[in-house]
Amino acid sequence: MATTTTTDIDVLQWLQLLQLASPSLPIGGFAWSQGLEGAIEQGWLKNEADFAGWVSGVLQHSFAWQEIPLLVRLHAAASTDDMAALTHWHQIALALRETAELRQEDIQMGGALLKLMRDLAFPQAQAWSHKEISYVAAFAIACAQHRIPLQQAATGFVWSWLENQIAAALKLFPLGQTAGQRVFQLIAPQIEPVIVQALQVVDDEIGFSLPGLVLASMQHEEQYSRLFRS
Repeated sequence: MATTTTTDIDVLQWLQLLQLASPSLPIGGFAWSQGLEGAIEQGWLKNEADFAGWVSGVLQHSFAWQEIPLLVRLHAAASTDDMAALTHWHQIALALRETAELRQEDIQMGGALLKLMRDLAFPQAQAWSHKEISYVAAFAIACAQHRIPLQQAATGFVWSWLENQIAAALKLFPLGQTAGQRVFQLIAPQIEPVIVQALQVVDDEIGFSLPGLVLASMQHEEQYSRLFRS
């Protein structure tokens, strides 16, 4: 599909990317754990090493073969103002959400980011005519609006997910802040190789099911006591 490149971006673009990836962005990312709470409740994850393995598995499989390849195509479509391609890949993204709460997370975070972009007068956000929008599509539109290159956009996208996973784990596990930073230090070097791999994925290869995550999410939908919405 493509090869990775290093493109310089200016300080303003870095700040805009940090804004989009920040846990404080008002899109409700803190409310979701993406199946993590369900996996912990089932006893599948018991300690720091289990959590690190879970996060690494999601990164190496779901992000390498699904999330980043989707972002690649959505970023290209948004950068060229190709609304037909944006719509197509947004629909593919939603079709790949395998449980009710994972789909709900996607459209609620996407909708919140779309509303924010409309409030900030982003043209493509204002032109979006569909009832729903996938979060990855909204993120791609925001990065394209700021002319943030693909590699940096993908890095910010993964970093935001990793930060949210660590924050959720610290609330769910008897782990300390230092343990969370050890996990980050372990996972961070894996991000660039995953992005490089994801750039090679062709259209027909996009999509990767993680049965454990799906089962955790399904069980979480009926879990009696919950901190998170997924």
